[in-house]
Amino acid sequence: MTAIDPRPTPAALPQSSRHWISARARLRNYFLTGLIVAGPVAITIYLAWWFIKLVDAWVKPFVPTAYLPETYLPFTIPGFGLVVAFVGLTLLGFLTANLVGRWLINLGEVVLDRMPVVRGLYKGVKQIFETVFKQDGHSFRQVGLIEWPGEGLWSLCFITEPAQGALAASLPAQEHVCVFVPCTPNPTTGYLVIMERARVKEIDVTTDEAFKLLMSMGIIQPEVRGGPLPGVPRLAGEPPATVRPTHEVAGA
Repeated sequence: MTAIDPRPTPAALPQSSRHWISARARLRNYFLTGLIVAGPVAITIYLAWWFIKLVDAWVKPFVPTAYLPETYLPFTIPGFGLVVAFVGLTLLGFLTANLVGRWLINLGEVVLDRMPVVRGLYKGVKQIFETVFKQDGHSFRQVGLIEWPGEGLWSLCFITEPAQGALAASLPAQEHVCVFVPCTPNPTTGYLVIMERARVKEIDVTTDEAFKLLMSMGIIQPEVRGGPLPGVPRLAGEPPATVRPTHEVAGA
């Protein structure tokens, strides 16, 4: 026996009730539209403001009071510390590029090398920065898919570096790579997985698109492209796979 819904249909409601439901639906749509427009702008402004205040709090204590704008103005200028940090890092890079700068850097490293605890920490952090930010490197610039943590379960990963040295010598004869499997929606945490190169499926997705996919928990899908990524080197292996958008997969 089919159950009868006791609730009246919209057509059976009085004219005033139908107008009220229609107005409430329009207000709801207007609110959601405003939220979609204002939400990203508000979050972006909040994160930018938080970053500017963070850098200012780090840099301003090292700037003499005579050089701070608020010494002569009745208000503070946000972002002054960020400008000072940018100029200072640029000058540091310029000085490091010449002979005197390299000599000073080497002298500082000799001093740090004599400190038992600081020595290991400095060398580890320096190696990470040199590997990630080197101009000719491809660390975290290649995005792939691996069948992990189980069969039929595919996870997004970033290909970091091929296994080398003692790590490669301890593994089987096949080519192995180190991949970072990030968590969602916080891609700064994840897992380091070392696996065979043949089991890593490189895909035609930029790192920016991969981060958007992770942080949106799969809502923002990458668009399909016709060719390989320009200027991004690939490890030896099979060609990158083509990622089909969600609406094409659903319509197949």
